[in-house]
Amino acid sequence: MKKVLGIIGGVGPLATMFLGEMIVRRTLAFTDQEHVHTIIDNDTTIPDRTAYILDQTKENPVPYLIRDANKLANAGANIICIPCNTAHTFYDELQAATKLPVIHMIRETAKRASSLGAKRVGLLATDGTIKAEVYQRALLEEGIEPVIPDEATQKEVMSIIYDFVKAGKDVTASQWISIEQAMLKLGCEKVILGCTELSIVNKDLKLSDYYIDSLIVLAESAIVSCGYEIVDQPSKKMIQTIR
Repeated sequence: MKKVLGIIGGVGPLATMFLGEMIVRRTLAFTDQEHVHTIIDNDTTIPDRTAYILDQTKENPVPYLIRDANKLANAGANIICIPCNTAHTFYDELQAATKLPVIHMIRETAKRASSLGAKRVGLLATDGTIKAEVYQRALLEEGIEPVIPDEATQKEVMSIIYDFVKAGKDVTASQWISIEQAMLKLGCEKVILGCTELSIVNKDLKLSDYYIDSLIVLAESAIVSCGYEIVDQPSKKMIQTIR
């Protein structure tokens, strides 16, 4: 029996819309009726997750996430996903507060890295995600060594996330290449795009398969979890390298 997908969105808004697009593009379907029934709550009132992780005097996003999960349940959703890696810091609290199963984006992405045979994997994510160590734990559980960027590279990553993508500005290949080179120097076999704003960069710059895109992993996990099939290798024509 097919399930209705509920998406807690607005975290950020563009990544939410891109997730919806990826679910449509990667579902094996030939008519409108064969696609995943999806309910999207693009809730832009959810407080910044990284801000709260770094400073708990800031507003707590958890009550908002719980409210939205219950709202989606009342609207008819059977399963929930959240296009925000940092929000998964609060996964246990959210899952305990809702009757619906919540897809764990970070664990699914770590499993994807393992399936690709990677043993040393870089992480590009927000300061909050890195501090919470949710990816580090998930990767270690898969027998993978997590690699964190140096301080200068992390500042570049945060600037791209907040000063560019969240601000509606385009990121250029020349901006990205220094980040890629830094991760190559650290000996990373693969690099996880562990922030959904970086998935927008992937979409725009058509990054190579050196990267594991957590938003694409989430889209595919959501499709399968709802009882649908994934289109085989739908993005092969899009894969290019900026190296």
